[in-house]
Amino acid sequence: MKIISDIGIQISQVYLPKPGTDLTKWAVIACDQFTSEPEYWNRVEKLVGDAPSTLNLTFPEVYLEKPGAEQRIQNIQSTMRKYLDAGILQPREGLVYVERTVAGKTRRGIVLALDLECYDYTKGSSSLIRATEGTIVERLPPRMKIREGAALELPHILVLIDDPNRTVIEPLSAAKSKLEKLYDFDLMLDSGHLTGYAVNSDFENKIVEALRGLAKPETFAAKYGIGKDKPVLLFAMGDGNHSLATAKAIWEKIKPQVGMDHPARYALVEIENVHDEGLEFEPIHRVLFGLKKDLFAALEKLFGANFSYKEVASAEKMVKAVDSADGQKQAIGLVGGGKKFGVIEIAHASSNLPVGTIQSFLDAFMKDGGAEKIDYVHGEDVVARLGDQPNNAGIYLPGMSKSNLFKTVILDGALPRKTFSMGEAREKRFYMEARKIS
Repeated sequence: MKIISDIGIQISQVYLPKPGTDLTKWAVIACDQFTSEPEYWNRVEKLVGDAPSTLNLTFPEVYLEKPGAEQRIQNIQSTMRKYLDAGILQPREGLVYVERTVAGKTRRGIVLALDLECYDYTKGSSSLIRATEGTIVERLPPRMKIREGAALELPHILVLIDDPNRTVIEPLSAAKSKLEKLYDFDLMLDSGHLTGYAVNSDFENKIVEALRGLAKPETFAAKYGIGKDKPVLLFAMGDGNHSLATAKAIWEKIKPQVGMDHPARYALVEIENVHDEGLEFEPIHRVLFGLKKDLFAALEKLFGANFSYKEVASAEKMVKAVDSADGQKQAIGLVGGGKKFGVIEIAHASSNLPVGTIQSFLDAFMKDGGAEKIDYVHGEDVVARLGDQPNNAGIYLPGMSKSNLFKTVILDGALPRKTFSMGEAREKRFYMEARKIS
C-alpha cells in the first residue's frame, strides 16, 4: 500500500471475490436503502440463497430494530473470517476504476482509502475531507457495534471531488481499453451494470498529481472566489455520511491503543466527480409512520401567518407544483396527514432550503411524540405510496443543484441532514470491494 499524506489518501490492498463467484449474487445495495420496504430485502435474500454474498457481510438497516441484532452482528463477523480463510476473498494492490450504468446513465469513480485523520464531521469543520450534511451523533453507536470487531470493511460511501476540467477520473474512461478488467456483470434487481478496472502505476501517479492540483490553495481560492487562507476542501461527502463518521469514531476510540499505522486509520470509499454527467442529485423525502398528533395543526401552529396550504388533485400535480416553485415562499408537498395531496407554502422561512425548514419542524414534532417513526426515502412514488397509507404522512421536497454543493459547504458549513441523494435508491453504490481493517 502507498500513503499520500498531503492529500489524505491511501492506495490500499483491496479484496475481491475469487474467479467463478456469481457476482450478481455477491454484490448487494447499500445497507441504508429500502429501509421501509422489507419486501425488497426479502427478494434479495431469495435471490442470494446460500451463495457467497455481501448480504452476509453487512447489516441492512431494515433489520436494525428487529430482534436478533446481536446475533446478526456475530454472524457477519464470523462470515468475514470464513470468507478470508476459505479464499473466497482474494487480495490485490492498487486503485480500482469503476463504471456503473443504470437507468441509461453511466457514473465513473475510483476506489481508494481516505485518511480519517484528515476528516472531521463536527459542525464548522474546515478539514480536507468534510461532511456535507449534519451528522446525528446518536445514530453512530449501532453502526459502531457492527464495525467494532469486524475483520473487513465494505464501502457504500461515495465521496465527491469538484473537478470541472475532468483531470482525475475521466482520463481513465478514455484509456480503459488499456486497463485490466477486474469484473464486468449485471447487478441484481434491475440495478444496472457494474465494471471495474485495475489502475496501473502510470495512471496512479497521474491521479495523485491531479488531486494535488485540485488541492493547491491558490487553485482552490480562485475557483470559489475566496481568500487563500481558507482551508482547502478536497473531498466532500456524497453518500454514506454516517458510515464515514462511524469509521472516524471507531478510529478515535482505538488509536491510543493501536498507534497511527493501524489500518482502521483509513476508510475505503469511491470518489466521483460532482461534474459527472451521469450523476444527478435527487431530493430525500420524509415519511411519518403511526401519527399520534395532528400534523397539519402542528404545522399551522408553528408557522402561523407564514403558513398556507393548497390541495391538489394528484401526486403528479403536487410534484409539479413543488418542483416548479420559484417564488419567495418555500414549497413542500404533503401526502396524507389528514389530507390527500397538497402543497404547503412557507413565507419568511428560517432556513435557506425547504429541507432545513421542514426538518427543524419534524425534529420537534417527533420529540413531542407526534409519530411513531420517521424514515427518509427516495422517489416520488415511494413517498406518495407510503404517505397515503392510514395514519402516515409523506413530505415531498424539491432537489438542490449539485453545482452549488462545494461552495455552499465552504461558505455556510454542512447542509441540513438528508438534503440530497446521489441518485435514487436503485442507483446507490453496491458492495463489491473489501478491505482489511483489523
